[in-house]
Amino acid sequence: MALILRESDVQDLIEMDDVIAAVEAAMRELGEGDAHNEPRRRAFAPGGLLNVMFASYPGGKCTGLKVYTVSDGHVRFMVAMFGLDGALEALIESDFMGAYRTGAATAVAVRALGSAIPAKIAIIGTGWQAATQALALSRVVEIDQLRVYSRNAEKRAAFAAEQGEQLGVETVAAETAEAAVRGADIVVTVTTSQAPVIEADWVEPQALVAAIGSNFRNRAELPAELIARAQTVVVDQLAAAQLESGDLIQAAEAGRFDWSQAVELASVVVGRWERPEHPGITVFESHGLALWDVAAASVVVAAARRRGGYEEMEFLS
Repeated sequence: MALILRESDVQDLIEMDDVIAAVEAAMRELGEGDAHNEPRRRAFAPGGLLNVMFASYPGGKCTGLKVYTVSDGHVRFMVAMFGLDGALEALIESDFMGAYRTGAATAVAVRALGSAIPAKIAIIGTGWQAATQALALSRVVEIDQLRVYSRNAEKRAAFAAEQGEQLGVETVAAETAEAAVRGADIVVTVTTSQAPVIEADWVEPQALVAAIGSNFRNRAELPAELIARAQTVVVDQLAAAQLESGDLIQAAEAGRFDWSQAVELASVVVGRWERPEHPGITVFESHGLALWDVAAASVVVAAARRRGGYEEMEFLS
């Protein structure tokens, strides 16, 4: 029987620590050549967009795909998870789960890259994904101070207050993006902006910058100058980044970046990347892998099976 899990079910079941552990394990398998991930593919239609991505995660005893549509500003997400025997295990509404797996991936990268602890963290953007970025980071680093910025003063003040209460850390609603970024050890950009939201000169010489928001070649949250200044550029997957990393594509087209410089996160996780003795700026380009969705689904489905009482149906058994 296949589980049918809706957003409310996922919110009831999901735990960030479990998702971080699953994403890390999946990336280790990818680095070892056991897991497999295919980059996102898009089909354009009048007034809409179909996105499909898929992966196998043997350690989680599953394969699966994520599909989502965009139409009239509305986005609908679904993950279909299959067992290794090919039987459908679950259909999952996955907007909430997607935010968790994206936050978890940043946490995995930050831990693997050995960022400063305790850390001052700046988050540019205060939307749905920003909250799970903060939550995930709180699980892998001691947050000395959390600074948040968005162009809307009311939203950034409300977001700062909410995060301070939920995470129990000092939070600051920064008046400008520059005020948030200067002096920060970790900078997260999680916006829908088509133009850079920070400047290279604001970033500290040993900071880690995680760019989360842009996954179209015509959008760039980071300026080409920052990419050029980075000592290390880590991508979630090279094939995916070359298709949709606007930050890196535009920097490469400007002659400020060479793809041979990119390091895949899976290589970092399995230890094939050696942290420099004197590290400079590190950039992590996160665009989202289906492998993360499947990993997150594996722990959500396991939790649902243990707890019981969720809707099931006979389908593709």
